[in-house]
Amino acid sequence: MRSLKREILASGLSALKGNGNIEPHTYEEVETIANDILEKVKCRPQFGIICGSGLGGLGDLVSNKEIIPYADIPGFPVSTVPGHAGKLIFGDLEGKKVVLMQGRAHLYEGYAVQRITLPVRVMKLMGVSVLIVTNAAGGINPEYSVGDIMIIKDHFNVPGFAAVNPLIGPNDERFGPRFPAASGAYDKEFRELAKQKAKELGYDAFVREGVYTCLGGPSYETVTECRFLRLVGVDSTGMSTIPEVLVARHCGMRVLGLSLITNKCIVEHDSKAFANHEEVLETARMRTNHLQALAAAIVKAIKI
Repeated sequence: MRSLKREILASGLSALKGNGNIEPHTYEEVETIANDILEKVKCRPQFGIICGSGLGGLGDLVSNKEIIPYADIPGFPVSTVPGHAGKLIFGDLEGKKVVLMQGRAHLYEGYAVQRITLPVRVMKLMGVSVLIVTNAAGGINPEYSVGDIMIIKDHFNVPGFAAVNPLIGPNDERFGPRFPAASGAYDKEFRELAKQKAKELGYDAFVREGVYTCLGGPSYETVTECRFLRLVGVDSTGMSTIPEVLVARHCGMRVLGLSLITNKCIVEHDSKAFANHEEVLETARMRTNHLQALAAAIVKAIKI
């Protein structure tokens, strides 16, 4: 049986090397991966949490941990970026069964968009119905400060304009409809709950609500790109999250998104300031305890 599983995965994943739009995993392939993982852990998660750059410390809050490195999961994309540990952590968080992704893969690492979103579909077939996504992002909104936490209310899918969308390819109705709506992707009830918990924790001064976008990366945005994003109503920008959210919504999951503003985007030509990944990780370390507390309070309050 084990060798058969490996053969199924190998045949389905052989084309998933490099970028580009290719056929997504079949339902059976995802089901095989999900079942293979569930055979290794006792936890049966209802919540999924994806941790962005430097935010894997959320895993410290999980008790009764069961840990599986991504490298031990056939077909799983393995992150190559500092601040992304590359582990699945199963366990209990505030009385809820969770699976936490300590790091994610990105388009700029050379993975096809269908592959970087594979973990979300695997979560769905493991029983997850609520997905919380976090990321490190640059502040486009001039009123935002480094260290702010932004509750995502909507997104602007720039890669989608160039047909980089994880839902491209044959559609299996067992996952979701051919033409899913993306409006309302970020659950209004969860957003209101997040604002309420932020207030209770005394975080009002640095918790915002706004619009997120992702660009392909790995280069940071130019001045002109930042000015354009500001013009169209974007508040923060990163290099992840949107593909995962699209797949989660396609699967019928409810989604909450949180961005940690780790740097201010440069909007003046000839500025001597430059964005860098070290700044991102340093800000994540500075604010990680607040983000952990907020995420835990939200998980505790959500009723499934």
